[in-house]
Amino acid sequence: MQPNAQPVFCKARPVPYSLKEAVEKELDRLEKEGIVSKVDHSKWGAPIVVVPKADKSIRICGDYKVTINNQLEVETYPLPNTEDLFATLAGGKWFSKLDLSHAYQQLRLDKDSEEYLTINTHRGLYRYHRLSYGVASAPSIFQSVMDQVLQGQEGVTCFLDDILITADTKALHLKRLDAVLSSLARYGLRAKLAKCSFLQSSVEYLGHRIDQEGLHPTQHKVEAIVNAPKPTNVSELRAYLGLLNYYGRFLRNLSSVLQPLHTLLKKEEKWSWTPACEEAFKKGKEMLLSSTVLVHYDTEKPLRLACDASPYGVGAVISHLMDNGDERPVAFASRTLTEAERKYAQIEKEALAIIYGVKKFHKYLYGRKFTLITDHKPLLAILGPKSAVPTLAALRMQRWALILMAYSYELEYKKSSDHLNADAMSRLPVTELDSTAQESNVFYFSHVEDLPVTAQDIKVGTSRDPLLSKVWSFTMNGWPNYLNDESLKPYFVRRHELSADQGCVLWGLRVIVPQMHRPQILKDLHHEHPGICKMKALACSYVWWPGLDGEIEDLVQNCAVCQAVQKVPAVAPLHPWRWPVRVWQRIHLDFAEKDRQYYLVIVDSHSKWLEVFHMTSTTSSRNIEVLRNLFAAYGLPEEVVSDNGPQFASAEFKQFLDKNGVKQTLVPPYHSASNGAAERSVQILKRALVKQVLDARGHPRISLQHRLSNFLLMYRATPHAVTGRSPAELFIKRELRTRFSLLRPDLSRTIEHQQAKQKLYHDKDRLKLREFQENDQVRVKNFRGGDEKWTAATVIKRLGPVTYRVWEGNRQRSVHVDHMLWRRGELKELESSTPFEGRDLTSDASPEPDLVEASELKLPDSDSSEKGICLGLTLSGNVTSPLSSHRSTAVVPPVVQPRRNPERLRKAPKRLDL
Repeated sequence: MQPNAQPVFCKARPVPYSLKEAVEKELDRLEKEGIVSKVDHSKWGAPIVVVPKADKSIRICGDYKVTINNQLEVETYPLPNTEDLFATLAGGKWFSKLDLSHAYQQLRLDKDSEEYLTINTHRGLYRYHRLSYGVASAPSIFQSVMDQVLQGQEGVTCFLDDILITADTKALHLKRLDAVLSSLARYGLRAKLAKCSFLQSSVEYLGHRIDQEGLHPTQHKVEAIVNAPKPTNVSELRAYLGLLNYYGRFLRNLSSVLQPLHTLLKKEEKWSWTPACEEAFKKGKEMLLSSTVLVHYDTEKPLRLACDASPYGVGAVISHLMDNGDERPVAFASRTLTEAERKYAQIEKEALAIIYGVKKFHKYLYGRKFTLITDHKPLLAILGPKSAVPTLAALRMQRWALILMAYSYELEYKKSSDHLNADAMSRLPVTELDSTAQESNVFYFSHVEDLPVTAQDIKVGTSRDPLLSKVWSFTMNGWPNYLNDESLKPYFVRRHELSADQGCVLWGLRVIVPQMHRPQILKDLHHEHPGICKMKALACSYVWWPGLDGEIEDLVQNCAVCQAVQKVPAVAPLHPWRWPVRVWQRIHLDFAEKDRQYYLVIVDSHSKWLEVFHMTSTTSSRNIEVLRNLFAAYGLPEEVVSDNGPQFASAEFKQFLDKNGVKQTLVPPYHSASNGAAERSVQILKRALVKQVLDARGHPRISLQHRLSNFLLMYRATPHAVTGRSPAELFIKRELRTRFSLLRPDLSRTIEHQQAKQKLYHDKDRLKLREFQENDQVRVKNFRGGDEKWTAATVIKRLGPVTYRVWEGNRQRSVHVDHMLWRRGELKELESSTPFEGRDLTSDASPEPDLVEASELKLPDSDSSEKGICLGLTLSGNVTSPLSSHRSTAVVPPVVQPRRNPERLRKAPKRLDL
């Protein structure tokens, strides 16, 4: 491939239903024989061309003109020239010719090359494992392989798939033939026996007849001129004279020789073929066949093939372009058209002339680059070497395009006035039909004969239809360059794809139905009541006329049977509810069912505030009771939206709303999307309950009401996707306090701390106010009875503004400041000491407002290395005061496990775990 080659992937072309089964069978055969294999993906993909054969089978080929051929680095391996080949054959008396079977497909592809030959079909991608027909570089590749296979063989020449063997004796010839066949067998190559010739004294090879005497021109090179009939009218005579004038520079005294013939071209001259005219006609043939005009075929000179067609014949001239720019003919060919071919459209006749010329001069053209000349411009777009095979062209046009894919050519347009050589061949054709150019009959109408309207009916209807009769005439005789008739424009734009056969006009494979038969065809297409798409697909394989798609749509849409069972129409565009401007203006109601439990879901459309009530009964009375309590809390809404459930559609429920001035809106039945707010809330509720159940596995079961409360708190505090605000903010105009609120800093607490730091007070003031610090020695009131009313204790922690936790004897107590006194010794020390001496005023001395359960206090462990650390004790058991370092220390009793009185043990209060 070229360095800048870009992958080209073409989509698969549609296959007509009438050919789909045959295509699938052919693909299965190719896959079974290992020629192709199915793949899932490929960067390259060529569409396929399907061509029916006369035996009802088909041929599948990739259209590589649109994929790899334009980006190939074509092999530069030289093809052998005739001089070298004929020099090898010198002195031979016996000749054998071998022709290989399916030549290219006998070569295996490298793995890296297989992707380039991928074809795209309606069944997916298939990749070739053999060299495929239609690849531009195939001839050079194959020639290089054959030269390697036959290397060293004496008396053997090979031009592509044609092998010629010669020797001067029969024994030597058989020996060389055996060596060639053995070499072919060793490499696994096979020959086609029907095309092989053995032990011949004379054979035709590369456009020449070869025998022991040497090279001779073949008879078919000049038979078109020798057997050309004499002209019968002025048009044929003018064509013959045009041929002679085309090569006039090589003919001496041409005007004098042709003077009797020029006389017949005068307008006042009556047509009369005299002996002088006959003599001039024969003399012109002899001059044209002279060696001064015809040249030998040369592989080194540029090659041109000119083709043309007339209403009754086709002709072709192959010629060389000489070094001085002159065009010299190599051979001529012509033949008359059969009765069926004369009914072809003009574009098909012109294409037939090209195929006839290519097949006639196959030996000259195959494997060489040549110029193909025509005077019919539309063929440039249909049969051009870089044009994709048209999918809507007639089958014979597709088949001819596939034949030309094997050749390397350039298609050139030449005006009719400059195309005289081929024009004469077509107007003076040889009456004997050449079997090599005979076209196989393709039965276009085999699938139409089974219908009530047959091909014969179409033919009669076409001839009687004023419009189609004109189309048929233009198709047969050629279309004008411009049309003013609007009714003919649908056919004019498709003129290059129209053809005529058996009196009918076809667009590709589709028969154009005349007006009188169209209602019956539509009725037959709709016999089993298919839908619009299937009916169109069926029609695309058989028939066409302008406006067919619209008539199919009208027929199906007006069919009562089809309308009765048609599918649900497309969903209407979403039309949202008008957003309420006030809270509790419109509410939506619906029921949710989960695990045989029913919940009444109510959502405010403005704020998305959600209310859910567990319902033991779903009757109208129970719903009215719930709504009455809800209306008492939030007021009466303006509108209530619900579905058509019996509890909402009942007269009792409607009367309740009417008395309270509430508008009731019932959404359409079986269309839950109309009550989307409630339906969505129901889905959210169900999923939330399921998640809570799954999350609570392995843990103690929580009640249904507990789960419901958890869900509602979280939902109401979470910003909604529609409003961007939480329902609580819009509904109650404030945020709900949740556990996440503890993450935010408390501004009031910060201000209290700052005030506490700025408030400096004296210890004497603290004594008056009876404010205590940790480790202060105090006396607390004794409520257990006994002689002592006040017992000694040590402050552990300040629990609140007037509440402390103290250590009394062997137990802890929570004591109010009214039940606490300073110890007298401690009081004297405080009075005599300097106020706040040694105290750290930067520390946070404000009381902690959080409550601490008794179980949260960690008592010293007997095994701990640091005794009494929870109470601020040193290792010696002395109390360390946070005041100045000169404060006295008191001996604290040893730490013992407090004795618990079961009768006085209080349980922690139950709190709602959210």
